[in-house]
Order: sequence, then structure tokens, then C-alpha cells
Amino acid sequence: MGIIWALLALSVMIFVHELGHYLAARFFGVKVERFSIGFGPVIAKKMCCGNEWAISALPLGGYVQMKGQDDTDPGKMSTDPDSYSAKKPWQRIIILLAGPFANFFLAYLLYFLIALIGIQSYAPVIGKVLPDSPALQAGLQEGDKIVAVDGKRVATWSQMSALLAKNPHRFDLLIEREGKKLHIHVTPKIRNVKNIFGEEIKRPMIGIAPAERYVTQRLDPAEAILYAWDKTIAAARFILVGIEKMIEGVVSPKEIGGVITIVDVTAKASQMGITAFLALCALISVNLGILNLLPIPALDGGHIMINLYEMITRKSPSPETLYRITYVGWIFIIGLMGLGLYNDINRLLGAH
Repeated sequence: MGIIWALLALSVMIFVHELGHYLAARFFGVKVERFSIGFGPVIAKKMCCGNEWAISALPLGGYVQMKGQDDTDPGKMSTDPDSYSAKKPWQRIIILLAGPFANFFLAYLLYFLIALIGIQSYAPVIGKVLPDSPALQAGLQEGDKIVAVDGKRVATWSQMSALLAKNPHRFDLLIEREGKKLHIHVTPKIRNVKNIFGEEIKRPMIGIAPAERYVTQRLDPAEAILYAWDKTIAAARFILVGIEKMIEGVVSPKEIGGVITIVDVTAKASQMGITAFLALCALISVNLGILNLLPIPALDGGHIMINLYEMITRKSPSPETLYRITYVGWIFIIGLMGLGLYNDINRLLGAH
């Protein structure tokens, strides 16, 4: 059942991305010949609203086939007024941006929905105190609930951790123990730890771990609007930093996952509850939007760069140049997909 939910979620994200392109194209009067979910042979189709709606055999993507634009044949253009190639460069750029924007907007809506349903987080309750740690020396105990850090109240473990990470010096913890409130002063130790990208960083640590207790925060619509915005921006930054770390060599290419990994992780998230599932879908949607904006030929970002070139130079690249850069882009994309699939297989075999 989890795999079905995962495939359904991916189909929705792809549909939303292509719908963005479709609506922008229609707004500028571009004829859309086919709107397809999936690639390859068409297995089902229906004519509606002046274009063909199709489901294709390989559900690993999708496309909007506009008149005068074809990534498999970059030289295929049309001078008809209802064609993509006849539109001004800035209009084409908006059509191209509409797909990634739709993914960002979908992520925003998902985060907004999560805020209304309830954000589930670890409670600020100590589950374990490490031996020879500042926390043990200060007298913290398992089961202590941390109410405030330096007078700032906390409702979740992550809020508490964020405050502790900012302060390498002695701080005051207000805790609740057996119905009584106590003030305990703790001085952290600076230790080498690894961040999410595997880099060693120095961080103040006191030596505590959370208990298996959770709190659910439900936000009102006004708070949910701000929460959704912050989470969408945070997700975009996380993905951009991840790409940067991969270029720098900090993150190994072995960490690249393909469609098998995406389906597997999404399926597992669906079994953890609705909020975990929606949060992962939001992150994948942002990831889809950002990856499509990369300046790689055959992706939206590559087409945007070509149109920017045309706006600046007042001339379009030659058909031969378009062929070359498009095929280079396809080679890169296919290679990246192949690497992801190779890593997926290795993970299944236990090699990674």
C-alpha cells in the first residue's frame, strides 16, 4: 500500500509541475498538443480543451508538448502565432518558470496543511543523560522536562536544541521534575560532531538525548501562512546547499538516489503518518522545482538560459548549436539517472 501512495504522490507532483507549464502556455496563447503523465508509448488518451491528455507507459516524469517546441528535436520550430517558438523570449521564460513555481507552491500548500493538521515533534523531555557529560555533572536526570532556556520558553526538543546550539557558555535551564520546577545551570563542552552532510563541525553539547515522547502543535491559519513560507524557504536552502556540497565533493556521488529510493522513502513515510508523508512530499516537490531550474540543457533552467541569451544578444542560437547543447544535456540527465539507478541497486544489494 505504501508503494501505491508513493507512486500516487510522485504522479501528483509531476502533474502539478506540468500543469504550471500548461496554464502559462495557454495564458500566452500557445497551443498545447499533448499533456502527458509519464514518458514512452501512450497507453491512454483523451481529447479535451483543445489538446490531448495522455498517460504514458513509463511513470517517471511527464511533459507538455507545445506547438513549436520539442526537446527530442530542438530544430523543430513554428512561426505560427500560436506556437511556443513564435512567442517573445520573456514570455517563454515565464512559461518555463511556471512548472518549478507550481512545485514550490504545492510544497507551500502541503506545509500549510501540516501546520493546520498538527506539527508532531519530540517533546523537550530528557530520555537519556550520557555519562561524564555536563548534563550529568549539573544534575539533570532522565524524565526531566525542559521548560525554558535562559528564560525563553520551549515547546519542542528542536526549539531547545536551537537555543543550546547558539550558546557555548553557561546557561540556565528551567526544568520540571515530579511536579516541581527547578533551575539548573549547565556549561556545555565544545565537541566535534558531524552535520547532515558528514562534515565535522564544532558544537556546544551537554550530553542529553530525547525521550520517545511527542507533542503536536496546531497553528491557526495566520501562523500557518508564516510557517509554510519558512519551511518552503528552508527546504529550498537545504537542497541548494546539498547540491553545493556535492559539487565541492563533500557529499559522495554514492548518495545520489534514483526513483527506487524516492519510492522507497516515500512509501516508508506514508506508514509513519500523514504529517510525515506530507512533509516528505513537500521536500520532494521543492527538490523537483530546483532541479528543473538548474542551467542544464533539456531542463527548464537550460531553456531559460537560451532565452536569456536571445534577450541579451537579440538573436537566437543556430539550430546546430541547439542540437548540440540539447543532446549534451540529455546525455548528462540520462547519466545522472543511470547513476541514481546504479546506487539504488547497490543499496538493495547492501553494497552501500
